[in-house]
Amino acid sequence: MSQYEWLLFDLDGTLSDPADGFVNSMNHALTSHNYPPRAAAELTQHIGPPLEVTLAHLTGSEDSTHVRAMVDKYRERYGETGYAENRLYPGITDTLQHLSQIEGIRLGVCTSKRADFAERILKQFDLHHYFEFVSGGDVGIAKWQQLHGLLESNTISSRALMIGDRHFDLSAAAKNKLPSAGVLWGYGSRAELNEYTPAYLFEKPSEILNIF
Repeated sequence: MSQYEWLLFDLDGTLSDPADGFVNSMNHALTSHNYPPRAAAELTQHIGPPLEVTLAHLTGSEDSTHVRAMVDKYRERYGETGYAENRLYPGITDTLQHLSQIEGIRLGVCTSKRADFAERILKQFDLHHYFEFVSGGDVGIAKWQQLHGLLESNTISSRALMIGDRHFDLSAAAKNKLPSAGVLWGYGSRAELNEYTPAYLFEKPSEILNIF
């Protein structure tokens, strides 16, 4: 029997690359509130954290109402066109297909992105049927709280491996006493991920299969 029952995947930077939709929607939020647009290279560094954290950082605003209004502007564009600007990472579909055939292994998604947006992206790439659930975030909810809720509701067991590309994914797992794995094709560096002592570091999706 595998040491894991569940594999939990982050979405942005792990299953798909959200850069185009993220940059375009972030600049829509900024310019709608009279802030100058930012270069793509500057904005992509902020893929992963909750939107309110990024927008507060970019604008220097401590006004939660103002920041929430900007989050709504981001989601306005993202919900119309931004979600469709995602790109699937090479090898993801094949890896998920193989994982889904391993007896006793169950797959879920745990993302800071709102659940309905995440589900649209998974359906766009015909990946949704591989996952038993999609846990999405919202303003004020950290990823560690999402994982805690999944454990508390018995949606997942303690034999779950959290897989993601940023330290938010790995630290959330550690806070819930779950093992984690970092992926190096996303937006987190090897140094960032190693800081949280992941059980694995994967350089390409097919390497996930090597743990079974």
